[in-house]
Amino acid sequence: MLLPFRLGLSIFFVKISSRNLFQLSSCSKMVLARIARNGCQQSGGATGRYARVGSMLGEESSSVSKFHSPVSGRFTAFKQNVTPHSSNLPFFSTTGGLPALALGSRGVRTTPRYEYAHAQAAVEESDSECENLKYPTLEATKPGEKPRVVVIGSGWAACRFLKGLNTKVYEVVCISPRNHMVFTPLLASTCVGTLEFRSVAEPVNQIQTALAKEPNSHFFLASCNGLDTDKHEVLCETAADGGETHRFKVAYDKLVIASGAEPVTFGIKGVEEHAFFLREVSHAQEIRKRLLLNLMLSQYPGVSEEEKERLLHCVVIGGGPTGVEFSGELSDFIIRDVCQRYAHVKNYIQVTLIEANEILSSFDVGLRHYATKHLTKCGVRLVRGVVKEVHPNKIVLSDGSDVPYGLLVWSTGVGPSKLVKSLSLPKAPGGRIGIDDWLRVPSVEDVFAIGDCAGFVEGVGRPVLPALAQVAERQGKYLVELFNRVGKQGGGKASSGKDVPLGDPFIYKHLGSMASVGRYKALVDLRQSKDAKGLSLAGFLSWFIWRSAYLTRVISWRNRFYVAINWATTLVFGRDNSRI
Repeated sequence: MLLPFRLGLSIFFVKISSRNLFQLSSCSKMVLARIARNGCQQSGGATGRYARVGSMLGEESSSVSKFHSPVSGRFTAFKQNVTPHSSNLPFFSTTGGLPALALGSRGVRTTPRYEYAHAQAAVEESDSECENLKYPTLEATKPGEKPRVVVIGSGWAACRFLKGLNTKVYEVVCISPRNHMVFTPLLASTCVGTLEFRSVAEPVNQIQTALAKEPNSHFFLASCNGLDTDKHEVLCETAADGGETHRFKVAYDKLVIASGAEPVTFGIKGVEEHAFFLREVSHAQEIRKRLLLNLMLSQYPGVSEEEKERLLHCVVIGGGPTGVEFSGELSDFIIRDVCQRYAHVKNYIQVTLIEANEILSSFDVGLRHYATKHLTKCGVRLVRGVVKEVHPNKIVLSDGSDVPYGLLVWSTGVGPSKLVKSLSLPKAPGGRIGIDDWLRVPSVEDVFAIGDCAGFVEGVGRPVLPALAQVAERQGKYLVELFNRVGKQGGGKASSGKDVPLGDPFIYKHLGSMASVGRYKALVDLRQSKDAKGLSLAGFLSWFIWRSAYLTRVISWRNRFYVAINWATTLVFGRDNSRI
Protein backbone atom coordinates (compact mmCIF):
# COMPACT_ATOMS: atom_id res chain seq x y z
CA MET A 1 0.00 0.00 0.00
CA LEU A 2 2.89 2.38 0.67
CA LEU A 3 4.61 1.88 -2.70
CA PRO A 4 2.28 4.12 -4.77
CA PHE A 5 2.52 6.82 -2.14
CA ARG A 6 6.33 6.68 -2.08
CA LEU A 7 6.60 6.66 -5.84
CA GLY A 8 4.17 9.55 -6.23
CA LEU A 9 5.87 11.67 -3.59
CA SER A 10 9.30 11.18 -5.15
CA ILE A 11 8.09 12.05 -8.67
CA PHE A 12 6.21 15.07 -7.31
CA PHE A 13 9.35 16.30 -5.56
CA VAL A 14 11.42 15.92 -8.74
CA LYS A 15 8.84 17.84 -10.77
CA ILE A 16 8.74 20.65 -8.26
CA SER A 17 12.54 20.83 -8.29
CA SER A 18 12.56 20.92 -12.11
CA ARG A 19 9.99 23.69 -12.35
CA ASN A 20 11.74 26.02 -9.89
CA LEU A 21 15.40 25.22 -10.52
CA PHE A 22 15.94 28.02 -13.03
CA GLN A 23 15.11 30.57 -10.31
CA LEU A 24 17.85 29.38 -7.97
CA SER A 25 21.53 30.22 -7.76
CA SER A 26 24.10 27.68 -8.90
CA CYS A 27 24.79 26.56 -5.35
CA SER A 28 21.09 26.17 -4.63
CA LYS A 29 20.71 24.03 -7.78
CA MET A 30 23.36 21.66 -6.54
CA VAL A 31 21.83 21.39 -3.08
CA LEU A 32 18.37 20.78 -4.53
CA ALA A 33 19.72 18.19 -6.93
CA ARG A 34 21.46 16.42 -4.06
CA ILE A 35 18.24 16.36 -2.01
CA ALA A 36 16.29 15.01 -4.98
CA ARG A 37 18.91 12.31 -5.48
CA ASN A 38 18.59 11.33 -1.84
CA GLY A 39 14.84 11.07 -2.28
CA CYS A 40 15.22 8.87 -5.35
CA GLN A 41 18.04 6.54 -4.30
CA GLN A 42 16.93 2.94 -3.96
CA SER A 43 17.98 -0.16 -2.12
CA GLY A 44 17.79 -2.30 -5.23
CA GLY A 45 15.97 -2.94 -8.50
CA ALA A 46 16.23 -4.37 -11.97
CA THR A 47 19.12 -2.08 -12.91
CA GLY A 48 20.60 -1.53 -9.44
CA ARG A 49 21.36 2.15 -10.14
CA TYR A 50 20.20 5.43 -8.60
CA ALA A 51 18.44 8.18 -10.51
CA ARG A 52 20.63 11.06 -11.56
CA VAL A 53 18.12 13.81 -11.03
CA GLY A 54 20.48 16.37 -12.56
CA SER A 55 19.92 14.86 -16.00
CA MET A 56 16.14 15.01 -15.47
CA LEU A 57 16.42 18.68 -14.50
CA GLY A 58 18.41 19.63 -17.56
CA GLU A 59 21.85 20.14 -16.01
CA GLU A 60 24.71 20.41 -18.45
CA SER A 61 28.04 18.81 -17.83
CA SER A 62 31.22 20.88 -17.56
CA SER A 63 29.38 24.15 -18.12
CA VAL A 64 30.36 27.67 -17.22
CA SER A 65 27.81 29.42 -15.01
CA LYS A 66 27.35 32.98 -16.14
CA PHE A 67 26.58 35.78 -13.67
CA HIS A 68 24.55 38.80 -14.65
CA SER A 69 26.03 41.70 -12.71
CA PRO A 70 25.92 45.47 -13.02
CA VAL A 71 29.66 45.56 -12.53
CA SER A 72 31.80 46.18 -15.57
CA GLY A 73 35.49 45.38 -15.73
CA ARG A 74 37.59 42.26 -15.36
CA PHE A 75 35.42 39.49 -13.96
CA THR A 76 35.84 35.79 -13.42
CA ALA A 77 33.17 33.23 -14.09
CA PHE A 78 32.98 30.06 -12.08
CA LYS A 79 32.98 26.67 -13.72
CA GLN A 80 30.79 23.77 -12.76
CA ASN A 81 32.49 20.48 -13.56
CA VAL A 82 29.65 17.98 -13.34
CA THR A 83 30.39 14.65 -14.96
CA PRO A 84 27.18 12.99 -16.15
CA HIS A 85 26.50 9.39 -15.23
CA SER A 86 25.51 7.25 -18.14
CA SER A 87 22.29 6.02 -16.66
CA ASN A 88 18.66 6.19 -17.53
CA LEU A 89 15.84 6.80 -15.12
CA PRO A 90 15.93 3.76 -12.85
CA PHE A 91 13.15 1.67 -11.46
CA PHE A 92 11.96 2.45 -7.95
CA SER A 93 12.59 -0.36 -5.52
CA THR A 94 9.70 -1.92 -3.66
CA THR A 95 11.86 -2.77 -0.68
CA GLY A 96 13.82 0.47 -0.07
CA GLY A 97 12.54 2.89 2.56
CA LEU A 98 11.75 6.50 1.61
CA PRO A 99 14.06 8.98 3.38
CA ALA A 100 12.37 11.22 5.91
CA LEU A 101 11.54 14.67 4.55
CA ALA A 102 11.07 17.90 6.48
CA LEU A 103 9.61 20.65 4.34
CA GLY A 104 9.66 23.74 6.58
CA SER A 105 9.89 27.48 6.25
CA ARG A 106 13.69 27.30 6.70
CA GLY A 107 14.20 25.07 3.66
CA VAL A 108 14.18 21.37 2.78
CA ARG A 109 15.97 18.80 4.93
CA THR A 110 16.43 15.11 4.27
CA THR A 111 17.76 12.12 6.12
CA PRO A 112 20.31 10.77 3.62
CA ARG A 113 20.62 7.07 2.86
CA TYR A 114 23.20 5.60 0.53
CA GLU A 115 23.26 2.01 -0.69
CA TYR A 116 25.98 2.39 -3.34
CA ALA A 117 29.39 4.06 -3.31
CA HIS A 118 28.85 6.03 -6.52
CA ALA A 119 25.74 7.66 -4.99
CA GLN A 120 27.78 8.80 -2.00
CA ALA A 121 30.52 10.12 -4.32
CA ALA A 122 28.03 12.10 -6.39
CA VAL A 123 26.64 13.83 -3.31
CA GLU A 124 30.13 14.60 -2.02
CA GLU A 125 30.97 16.06 -5.43
CA SER A 126 27.92 18.31 -5.21
CA ASP A 127 28.91 19.42 -1.70
CA SER A 128 32.41 20.25 -2.89
CA GLU A 129 31.06 22.36 -5.73
CA CYS A 130 28.91 24.37 -3.29
CA GLU A 131 31.84 25.01 -0.98
CA ASN A 132 34.12 26.11 -3.83
CA LEU A 133 31.56 28.40 -5.45
CA LYS A 134 33.24 31.69 -6.37
CA TYR A 135 31.78 35.16 -6.63
CA PRO A 136 32.34 37.30 -9.73
CA THR A 137 35.39 39.41 -9.02
CA LEU A 138 36.89 42.66 -10.21
CA GLU A 139 40.36 41.17 -10.53
CA ALA A 140 43.50 42.57 -8.95
CA THR A 141 45.53 44.99 -11.04
CA LYS A 142 48.36 43.53 -13.11
CA PRO A 143 51.98 44.68 -13.27
CA GLY A 144 52.22 47.83 -15.36
CA GLU A 145 48.65 48.90 -14.57
CA LYS A 146 47.75 51.73 -12.25
CA PRO A 147 47.15 50.68 -8.63
CA ARG A 148 43.53 50.55 -7.53
CA VAL A 149 42.18 52.45 -4.53
CA VAL A 150 38.84 51.18 -3.21
CA VAL A 151 36.80 53.62 -1.11
CA ILE A 152 33.91 52.36 1.02
CA GLY A 153 31.37 55.12 1.68
CA SER A 154 30.17 58.41 0.22
CA GLY A 155 30.11 60.73 3.21
CA TRP A 156 32.23 63.76 4.07
CA ALA A 157 35.50 61.89 4.51
CA ALA A 158 35.08 59.65 1.46
CA CYS A 159 34.05 62.44 -0.90
CA ARG A 160 36.82 64.80 0.23
CA PHE A 161 39.26 61.95 -0.44
CA LEU A 162 37.71 61.17 -3.84
CA LYS A 163 37.71 64.81 -4.89
CA GLY A 164 41.46 65.18 -4.42
CA LEU A 165 42.68 61.78 -5.63
CA ASN A 166 45.09 61.90 -8.57
CA THR A 167 43.48 59.60 -11.15
CA LYS A 168 46.58 59.79 -13.34
CA VAL A 169 48.30 57.73 -10.66
CA TYR A 170 45.41 55.57 -9.40
CA GLU A 171 42.35 53.69 -10.56
CA VAL A 172 39.51 54.43 -8.15
CA VAL A 173 36.48 52.36 -7.13
CA CYS A 174 33.81 53.72 -4.79
CA ILE A 175 31.36 51.36 -3.07
CA SER A 176 28.33 52.85 -1.31
CA PRO A 177 24.61 52.12 -0.88
CA ARG A 178 23.87 55.69 -2.01
CA ASN A 179 25.23 57.48 -5.09
CA HIS A 180 25.48 60.93 -3.53
CA MET A 181 26.97 62.86 -0.66
CA VAL A 182 24.61 64.58 1.80
CA PHE A 183 25.48 68.09 2.98
CA THR A 184 24.29 67.32 6.51
CA PRO A 185 24.53 70.83 8.06
CA LEU A 186 21.62 71.95 5.86
CA LEU A 187 19.60 68.73 6.01
CA ALA A 188 17.25 70.02 8.73
CA SER A 189 16.22 72.89 6.45
CA THR A 190 14.85 70.45 3.86
CA CYS A 191 12.38 68.93 6.34
CA VAL A 192 10.24 72.09 6.45
CA GLY A 193 10.73 73.29 2.87
CA THR A 194 13.38 75.96 3.42
CA LEU A 195 15.56 74.10 0.92
CA GLU A 196 14.80 71.51 -1.74
CA PHE A 197 16.20 68.04 -1.27
CA ARG A 198 18.41 68.18 -4.37
CA SER A 199 20.17 71.23 -2.90
CA VAL A 200 21.89 69.09 -0.25
CA ALA A 201 22.69 66.03 -2.42
CA GLU A 202 25.85 65.93 -4.52
CA PRO A 203 26.30 63.00 -6.98
CA VAL A 204 29.52 61.09 -6.31
CA ASN A 205 30.46 60.82 -9.99
CA GLN A 206 30.43 64.61 -10.23
CA ILE A 207 32.71 64.92 -7.21
CA GLN A 208 35.19 62.53 -8.88
CA THR A 209 34.51 62.51 -12.62
CA ALA A 210 36.84 59.53 -13.21
CA LEU A 211 34.12 57.30 -11.76
CA ALA A 212 31.96 58.15 -14.77
CA LYS A 213 34.62 58.49 -17.47
CA GLU A 214 37.65 56.28 -16.83
CA PRO A 215 37.30 52.67 -18.11
CA ASN A 216 38.84 51.04 -15.04
CA SER A 217 37.29 53.31 -12.40
CA HIS A 218 33.82 52.50 -11.13
CA PHE A 219 31.08 53.46 -8.73
CA PHE A 220 29.15 50.46 -7.36
CA LEU A 221 25.79 50.97 -5.71
CA ALA A 222 26.35 48.27 -3.11
CA SER A 223 27.02 47.56 0.54
CA CYS A 224 30.22 46.08 1.89
CA ASN A 225 29.61 42.77 3.70
CA GLY A 226 33.13 41.81 4.65
CA LEU A 227 36.86 42.03 3.99
CA ASP A 228 39.58 39.53 3.20
CA THR A 229 42.68 41.49 4.11
CA ASP A 230 44.99 38.58 3.22
CA LYS A 231 43.69 38.40 -0.36
CA HIS A 232 43.08 42.19 -0.56
CA GLU A 233 39.40 41.75 -1.46
CA VAL A 234 36.13 43.40 -0.47
CA LEU A 235 32.93 41.33 -0.48
CA CYS A 236 29.94 43.38 -1.66
CA GLU A 237 26.21 42.96 -2.09
CA THR A 238 24.26 45.10 -4.53
CA ALA A 239 21.77 47.55 -3.04
CA ALA A 240 18.36 46.65 -4.46
CA ASP A 241 15.03 48.02 -3.22
CA GLY A 242 13.11 44.80 -2.83
CA GLY A 243 14.64 43.28 -5.97
CA GLU A 244 17.19 40.56 -6.56
CA THR A 245 20.59 41.15 -5.02
CA HIS A 246 23.96 39.95 -6.29
CA ARG A 247 27.23 39.43 -4.51
CA PHE A 248 30.63 40.16 -5.95
CA LYS A 249 34.20 40.87 -4.90
CA VAL A 250 36.49 43.80 -5.62
CA ALA A 251 40.25 43.45 -5.31
CA TYR A 252 42.22 46.44 -4.05
CA ASP A 253 45.77 47.68 -3.75
CA LYS A 254 44.80 50.26 -1.11
CA LEU A 255 41.54 50.30 0.85
CA VAL A 256 39.98 53.36 2.48
CA ILE A 257 37.10 52.63 4.87
CA ALA A 258 34.88 55.70 5.28
CA SER A 259 31.53 54.03 5.88
CA GLY A 260 30.35 56.53 8.50
CA ALA A 261 28.29 55.75 11.59
CA GLU A 262 24.72 54.92 12.58
CA PRO A 263 22.31 56.64 15.00
CA VAL A 264 22.63 55.48 18.59
CA THR A 265 19.40 54.22 20.19
CA PHE A 266 20.93 52.96 23.49
CA GLY A 267 18.86 49.81 23.09
CA ILE A 268 15.65 51.64 23.99
CA LYS A 269 12.62 49.66 22.97
CA GLY A 270 10.56 51.09 20.11
CA VAL A 271 13.03 53.70 18.83
CA GLU A 272 13.87 52.05 15.52
CA GLU A 273 10.22 51.17 14.87
CA HIS A 274 8.58 54.52 15.64
CA ALA A 275 11.17 57.33 15.56
CA PHE A 276 12.61 59.19 12.57
CA PHE A 277 16.34 59.78 12.25
CA LEU A 278 17.94 62.68 10.41
CA ARG A 279 21.01 61.36 8.62
CA GLU A 280 19.93 60.88 5.01
CA VAL A 281 17.86 62.73 2.42
CA SER A 282 15.32 59.90 2.63
CA HIS A 283 14.97 60.59 6.37
CA ALA A 284 14.22 64.26 5.70
CA GLN A 285 11.64 63.30 3.08
CA GLU A 286 9.87 60.97 5.51
CA ILE A 287 9.83 63.63 8.23
CA ARG A 288 8.41 66.21 5.86
CA LYS A 289 5.67 63.86 4.64
CA ARG A 290 4.65 62.94 8.19
CA LEU A 291 4.61 66.57 9.33
CA LEU A 292 2.42 67.74 6.46
CA LEU A 293 0.18 64.66 6.73
CA ASN A 294 -0.46 65.35 10.42
CA LEU A 295 -1.32 68.96 9.65
CA MET A 296 -3.96 67.82 7.15
CA LEU A 297 -5.31 64.94 9.25
CA SER A 298 -5.89 67.26 12.18
CA GLN A 299 -8.37 69.30 10.11
CA TYR A 300 -10.75 66.41 9.44
CA PRO A 301 -14.26 66.69 10.91
CA GLY A 302 -14.73 64.67 14.07
CA VAL A 303 -11.09 64.73 15.21
CA SER A 304 -11.08 65.27 18.98
CA GLU A 305 -9.15 68.05 20.69
CA GLU A 306 -6.90 65.51 22.35
CA GLU A 307 -6.10 63.82 19.04
CA LYS A 308 -5.34 67.16 17.38
CA GLU A 309 -2.87 67.99 20.13
CA ARG A 310 -1.20 64.60 19.73
CA LEU A 311 -1.00 64.75 15.93
CA LEU A 312 0.53 68.23 16.01
CA HIS A 313 2.98 67.57 18.83
CA CYS A 314 6.51 67.33 17.37
CA VAL A 315 9.01 65.81 19.80
CA VAL A 316 12.78 66.00 19.26
CA ILE A 317 15.06 63.77 21.34
CA GLY A 318 18.61 65.07 21.74
CA GLY A 319 19.88 68.58 22.38
CA GLY A 320 22.94 68.53 20.14
CA PRO A 321 23.40 70.76 17.08
CA THR A 322 21.14 68.57 14.90
CA GLY A 323 18.28 68.53 17.42
CA VAL A 324 18.54 72.24 18.16
CA GLU A 325 18.69 73.24 14.49
CA PHE A 326 15.72 71.06 13.62
CA SER A 327 13.74 72.50 16.55
CA GLY A 328 14.62 76.01 15.39
CA GLU A 329 13.54 75.28 11.82
CA LEU A 330 10.26 73.78 13.08
CA SER A 331 9.50 76.80 15.28
CA ASP A 332 10.25 79.15 12.37
CA PHE A 333 7.97 77.07 10.12
CA ILE A 334 5.16 77.24 12.67
CA ILE A 335 5.42 80.98 13.27
CA ARG A 336 5.70 82.03 9.66
CA ASP A 337 3.92 79.39 7.58
CA VAL A 338 1.58 77.25 9.69
CA CYS A 339 -0.20 80.26 11.16
CA GLN A 340 -1.00 81.51 7.65
CA ARG A 341 -1.74 78.29 5.79
CA TYR A 342 -3.20 76.10 8.54
CA ALA A 343 -5.13 78.68 10.54
CA HIS A 344 -7.66 76.12 11.79
CA VAL A 345 -5.05 74.24 13.80
CA LYS A 346 -2.37 76.84 14.43
CA ASN A 347 -3.03 76.86 18.18
CA TYR A 348 -2.50 73.10 18.54
CA ILE A 349 0.96 72.62 17.02
CA GLN A 350 3.81 72.43 19.49
CA VAL A 351 7.52 71.50 19.56
CA THR A 352 9.18 69.77 22.53
CA LEU A 353 12.94 69.24 22.82
CA ILE A 354 13.96 66.56 25.34
CA GLU A 355 17.58 66.38 26.50
CA ALA A 356 19.08 64.36 29.35
CA ASN A 357 21.54 67.10 30.31
CA GLU A 358 22.01 70.59 28.86
CA ILE A 359 21.50 71.49 25.20
CA LEU A 360 24.58 72.23 23.05
CA SER A 361 26.95 70.98 25.74
CA SER A 362 30.02 71.55 23.53
CA PHE A 363 29.28 75.27 23.12
CA ASP A 364 30.23 78.19 25.33
CA VAL A 365 28.08 78.63 28.46
CA GLY A 366 26.86 82.05 27.33
CA LEU A 367 25.82 80.63 23.95
CA ARG A 368 23.92 77.78 25.64
CA HIS A 369 21.96 80.26 27.74
CA TYR A 370 21.19 82.34 24.65
CA ALA A 371 19.96 79.28 22.75
CA THR A 372 17.74 78.20 25.66
CA LYS A 373 16.20 81.63 25.97
CA HIS A 374 15.65 82.06 22.23
CA LEU A 375 14.10 78.63 21.68
CA THR A 376 11.74 79.15 24.61
CA LYS A 377 10.72 82.52 23.21
CA CYS A 378 9.97 80.89 19.84
CA GLY A 379 7.62 78.38 21.47
CA VAL A 380 9.93 75.36 21.84
CA ARG A 381 9.30 73.55 25.12
CA LEU A 382 12.56 72.34 26.69
CA VAL A 383 12.31 69.24 28.88
CA ARG A 384 15.13 67.58 30.79
CA GLY A 385 14.58 63.86 30.92
CA VAL A 386 15.61 60.39 29.75
CA VAL A 387 13.49 58.29 27.40
CA LYS A 388 12.67 54.86 28.81
CA GLU A 389 10.44 53.43 26.08
CA VAL A 390 8.84 54.49 22.80
CA HIS A 391 5.29 53.51 21.82
CA PRO A 392 3.48 54.21 18.51
CA ASN A 393 1.74 57.33 19.88
CA LYS A 394 3.68 58.24 23.02
CA ILE A 395 7.05 58.05 24.74
CA VAL A 396 7.62 57.08 28.36
CA LEU A 397 10.25 59.00 30.33
CA SER A 398 12.32 57.59 33.18
CA ASP A 399 10.19 59.44 35.74
CA GLY A 400 7.10 57.56 34.51
CA SER A 401 5.49 60.46 32.66
CA ASP A 402 4.00 60.00 29.19
CA VAL A 403 4.57 62.37 26.26
CA PRO A 404 2.11 61.92 23.35
CA TYR A 405 3.49 62.74 19.91
CA GLY A 406 2.56 62.83 16.26
CA LEU A 407 6.14 63.19 15.00
CA LEU A 408 9.21 61.87 16.83
CA VAL A 409 12.73 62.76 15.64
CA TRP A 410 15.69 61.00 17.26
CA SER A 411 19.06 62.83 17.23
CA THR A 412 21.09 61.55 20.18
CA GLY A 413 24.38 61.07 18.35
CA VAL A 414 26.00 58.27 16.38
CA GLY A 415 27.93 55.08 17.01
CA PRO A 416 29.67 52.26 15.12
CA SER A 417 27.73 50.74 12.23
CA LYS A 418 26.94 47.05 11.85
CA LEU A 419 29.71 46.76 9.25
CA VAL A 420 32.31 48.24 11.60
CA LYS A 421 31.22 45.95 14.42
CA SER A 422 31.46 42.88 12.17
CA LEU A 423 34.98 43.54 10.86
CA SER A 424 37.86 41.70 12.51
CA LEU A 425 40.00 44.81 12.72
CA PRO A 426 41.64 46.57 15.69
CA LYS A 427 39.12 48.73 17.54
CA ALA A 428 39.41 52.12 19.21
CA PRO A 429 37.58 53.07 22.42
CA GLY A 430 33.87 53.26 21.62
CA GLY A 431 34.00 50.49 19.01
CA ARG A 432 35.32 52.43 16.03
CA ILE A 433 37.99 51.05 13.70
CA GLY A 434 41.37 51.69 15.29
CA ILE A 435 43.87 53.88 13.41
CA ASP A 436 47.37 55.20 14.04
CA ASP A 437 48.79 58.71 13.54
CA TRP A 438 48.77 58.28 9.73
CA LEU A 439 45.17 56.96 9.66
CA ARG A 440 46.36 53.41 8.94
CA VAL A 441 44.70 50.40 10.53
CA PRO A 442 47.41 48.75 12.67
CA SER A 443 48.48 45.18 11.94
CA VAL A 444 46.57 45.17 8.63
CA GLU A 445 48.41 45.98 5.41
CA ASP A 446 47.15 48.62 2.95
CA VAL A 447 43.96 49.45 4.91
CA PHE A 448 43.09 52.98 6.08
CA ALA A 449 40.03 54.34 7.92
CA ILE A 450 38.70 57.91 8.13
CA GLY A 451 35.60 59.75 9.27
CA ASP A 452 33.01 58.75 11.85
CA CYS A 453 33.93 55.05 11.60
CA ALA A 454 37.55 55.60 12.74
CA GLY A 455 39.25 56.51 16.00
CA PHE A 456 42.77 56.48 17.37
CA VAL A 457 43.79 53.26 19.11
CA GLU A 458 44.80 53.48 22.74
CA GLY A 459 48.47 52.92 21.96
CA VAL A 460 48.63 56.23 20.06
CA GLY A 461 47.84 58.18 23.21
CA ARG A 462 45.39 60.55 21.52
CA PRO A 463 41.67 60.96 22.22
CA VAL A 464 39.02 59.74 19.81
CA LEU A 465 37.89 62.72 17.74
CA PRO A 466 34.23 63.77 17.71
CA ALA A 467 31.95 62.56 14.91
CA LEU A 468 31.81 65.88 13.08
CA ALA A 469 31.78 66.75 9.39
CA GLN A 470 34.75 69.02 10.02
CA VAL A 471 36.85 66.15 11.37
CA ALA A 472 35.89 63.82 8.51
CA GLU A 473 36.69 66.41 5.86
CA ARG A 474 40.08 67.21 7.34
CA GLN A 475 40.98 63.51 7.54
CA GLY A 476 39.92 63.00 3.92
CA LYS A 477 42.08 65.93 2.82
CA TYR A 478 45.11 64.70 4.76
CA LEU A 479 44.85 61.11 3.51
CA VAL A 480 44.43 61.99 -0.17
CA GLU A 481 47.54 64.17 -0.02
CA LEU A 482 49.41 61.23 1.54
CA PHE A 483 48.14 58.86 -1.18
CA ASN A 484 49.09 61.20 -4.02
CA ARG A 485 52.56 61.64 -2.59
CA VAL A 486 53.10 57.91 -2.02
CA GLY A 487 51.66 57.02 -5.45
CA LYS A 488 54.08 59.31 -7.26
CA GLN A 489 56.96 57.58 -5.46
CA GLY A 490 55.80 54.15 -6.64
CA GLY A 491 54.18 52.99 -3.42
CA GLY A 492 50.62 52.66 -4.67
CA LYS A 493 50.63 48.92 -5.37
CA ALA A 494 49.65 46.40 -2.72
CA SER A 495 52.43 45.75 -0.19
CA SER A 496 54.74 48.18 -1.96
CA GLY A 497 54.67 51.31 0.21
CA LYS A 498 56.62 50.05 3.22
CA ASP A 499 59.80 51.97 2.39
CA VAL A 500 58.07 55.17 1.24
CA PRO A 501 58.14 57.95 3.88
CA LEU A 502 54.62 58.99 4.94
CA GLY A 503 55.49 62.46 6.16
CA ASP A 504 53.97 64.24 9.15
CA PRO A 505 51.18 62.52 11.10
CA PHE A 506 47.60 63.78 11.06
CA ILE A 507 46.93 66.66 13.44
CA TYR A 508 43.39 67.97 13.95
CA LYS A 509 42.78 71.60 14.89
CA HIS A 510 39.21 72.52 15.66
CA LEU A 511 38.09 75.60 13.73
CA GLY A 512 34.94 76.26 15.74
CA SER A 513 31.27 75.30 15.86
CA MET A 514 28.09 76.86 14.49
CA ALA A 515 24.39 76.18 14.96
CA SER A 516 21.21 77.88 13.81
CA VAL A 517 18.41 78.36 16.35
CA GLY A 518 15.74 79.76 13.99
CA ARG A 519 14.24 83.19 13.23
CA TYR A 520 17.46 84.60 11.71
CA LYS A 521 19.49 83.77 14.81
CA ALA A 522 22.51 81.50 15.17
CA LEU A 523 25.48 80.70 17.39
CA VAL A 524 29.16 80.89 16.40
CA ASP A 525 31.76 79.46 18.78
CA LEU A 526 35.32 79.90 17.51
CA ARG A 527 37.12 78.28 20.45
CA GLN A 528 39.52 75.47 19.52
CA SER A 529 38.37 73.32 22.44
CA LYS A 530 35.65 73.24 25.05
CA ASP A 531 37.89 74.63 27.80
CA ALA A 532 39.82 77.14 25.66
CA LYS A 533 39.11 80.81 25.28
CA GLY A 534 37.97 82.34 22.03
CA LEU A 535 35.44 84.46 20.20
CA SER A 536 31.76 83.62 20.68
CA LEU A 537 28.90 85.32 18.84
CA ALA A 538 25.12 85.01 18.89
CA GLY A 539 22.28 86.75 17.06
CA PHE A 540 21.68 88.02 13.53
CA LEU A 541 25.38 88.54 12.71
CA SER A 542 26.08 84.95 13.69
CA TRP A 543 23.21 83.80 11.49
CA PHE A 544 24.72 85.70 8.54
CA ILE A 545 28.13 84.12 9.21
CA TRP A 546 26.50 80.68 9.54
CA ARG A 547 24.78 80.95 6.17
CA SER A 548 27.81 82.43 4.41
CA ALA A 549 30.16 79.76 5.74
CA TYR A 550 27.95 76.85 4.75
CA LEU A 551 27.17 78.34 1.36
CA THR A 552 30.89 78.37 0.57
CA ARG A 553 31.31 74.81 1.88
CA VAL A 554 28.70 73.35 -0.48
CA ILE A 555 30.81 71.31 -2.89
CA SER A 556 29.58 72.29 -6.37
CA TRP A 557 28.66 75.65 -7.87
CA ARG A 558 25.44 74.08 -9.06
CA ASN A 559 24.31 73.30 -5.51
CA ARG A 560 25.51 76.68 -4.23
CA PHE A 561 23.24 78.25 -6.79
CA TYR A 562 20.36 75.99 -5.73
CA VAL A 563 20.84 76.85 -2.03
CA ALA A 564 21.03 80.60 -2.66
CA ILE A 565 17.90 80.55 -4.85
CA ASN A 566 15.99 78.43 -2.31
CA TRP A 567 16.85 80.84 0.49
CA ALA A 568 15.75 83.81 -1.60
CA THR A 569 12.51 82.09 -2.67
CA THR A 570 11.65 81.16 0.93
CA LEU A 571 12.32 84.70 2.10
CA VAL A 572 9.98 86.21 -0.49
CA PHE A 573 7.25 83.58 -0.92
CA GLY A 574 7.51 81.42 2.20
CA ARG A 575 8.14 77.69 2.43
CA ASP A 576 6.65 75.18 0.04
CA ASN A 577 4.07 73.02 1.83
CA SER A 578 3.32 70.56 -0.99
CA ARG A 579 3.29 66.94 0.16
CA ILE A 580 5.00 65.15 -2.73
